[in-house]
Amino acid sequence: MSISVGDKIPSGKLQVMGENGPTPVSTDELFSGKKVVLFAVPGAFTPGCSMTHLPGYVVNADKILASGVDTIACLSVNDAFVMDAWGKAQNAEHIMMLADGNGDFTKALDLELDGRGFGMGLRSQRYAMIVENGTITTLNVEPGAGVDVSAAETIMEAL
Repeated sequence: MSISVGDKIPSGKLQVMGENGPTPVSTDELFSGKKVVLFAVPGAFTPGCSMTHLPGYVVNADKILASGVDTIACLSVNDAFVMDAWGKAQNAEHIMMLADGNGDFTKALDLELDGRGFGMGLRSQRYAMIVENGTITTLNVEPGAGVDVSAAETIMEAL
């Protein structure tokens, strides 16, 4: 059963690109005592993710942060090198680009997507959530293709 509103974010490790390479980030550290908007994409550099999903958060980052959000984070089942390059290519300087390289966090949320039919292996479903002090207060999982319920504009309405 996938995670739902009211649940605590599971403890785990993700990665970001640091000064000396990939750097672990604990989910406890990321979410404890903070209000975080986390959105996940099936893959960095893929069309919907690069043309619509991430750009919506890039354009609206200042408004989202001004509404009391401490961190905006983008997660994908990609490595930290790919997430860093994608963030730079998309001018995502106000967004934490989180790598879930092995998909462990995605599996813990039970929000994995079987992308083998597209040659992509295990990926994350497209979703967005608001997490307050480690507890999910809003969770919008896309029911199919496209970017609608997980779009920045939709999440902004929930803030």
